[in-house]
Amino acid sequence: MKPILLQGHERSITQIKYNREGDLLFTVAKDPIVNVWYSVNGERLGTYNGHTGAVWCVDADWDTRHVLTGSADNSCRLWDCETGKQLALVKTSSAVRTCGFDFGGNIIMFSTDKQMGYQCFVSFFDLRDPAQIENNEPYMKIPCSDSKITSAVWGPLGEFIIAGHESGELNQFSAKSGEQLSNIKEHTKQINDIQTSRDMTMFITASKDNTAKLFDCTSLEHLKTFRTERPVNSAALSPIFDHVVLGGGQEAMDVTTTSTRIGKFEARFFHLAFEEEFGRVKGHFGPINSVAFHPDGKSYSSGGEDGYVRIHYFDPQYFEFEFEA
Repeated sequence: MKPILLQGHERSITQIKYNREGDLLFTVAKDPIVNVWYSVNGERLGTYNGHTGAVWCVDADWDTRHVLTGSADNSCRLWDCETGKQLALVKTSSAVRTCGFDFGGNIIMFSTDKQMGYQCFVSFFDLRDPAQIENNEPYMKIPCSDSKITSAVWGPLGEFIIAGHESGELNQFSAKSGEQLSNIKEHTKQINDIQTSRDMTMFITASKDNTAKLFDCTSLEHLKTFRTERPVNSAALSPIFDHVVLGGGQEAMDVTTTSTRIGKFEARFFHLAFEEEFGRVKGHFGPINSVAFHPDGKSYSSGGEDGYVRIHYFDPQYFEFEFEA
């Protein structure tokens, strides 16, 4: 099956994300454009225009009414998904690295970078209270003094967030009180990406230490490890099979010194239970920065340093093989 190639960015992709139904794919890159595409045929539905710097993160709420983006222009913006209109703008002191809607779509969280003398913070806003956005007063702001947050997601039922740090640490922060519920350090280097399973019971982390690891969402118990020989930039869990896809490659600055063959820019598939690699998909001309499974599990997408997003539909054999196994 030939992949669908999405060419909507001039710079390297930073994150790609499906909405809950999977009919739309949102892509952001190190350019100011936020794109949304029809995942079925790769047609571009439109763009969300307003940012003036690289966009680091994107999220859509439960019923795909709103889109949230965080950027290096020191702002987090809320958009109307259908019309592309900007609904809210939250100014920050430093770049917004991660952002996300809680399960109900009422509360947003985002984390800012530790830069220019400013600390790393996680901010929580309740969208039902317009005053919070207007006055730029989050109902809660958690400082992270030791190591900056590089990736964060909401836990099940919106009770807490799971944050991955530059140091390789993982934390849970309560969304009600802001206290740190638990803290573990299984990775030795920066955590690049965190994605939850479809039922929010588990999550997978991708790290610069060449591994991806599977954890339990509530207890943070370390369950599995997937080892590669390159930094892992992104990892995603299949919603229908016990499969994991990893995207990575060497550091972006070393890319020009290697040929694409040695560069190892494949998406790699591992079995969730056996931790064994069973397949690779080539394609990108640079490291893969973000991977995502379609919510129906029949396709996956990857976004690379080359600025392209590729949507891969699995062959019918993929499903037969798994059901026999």
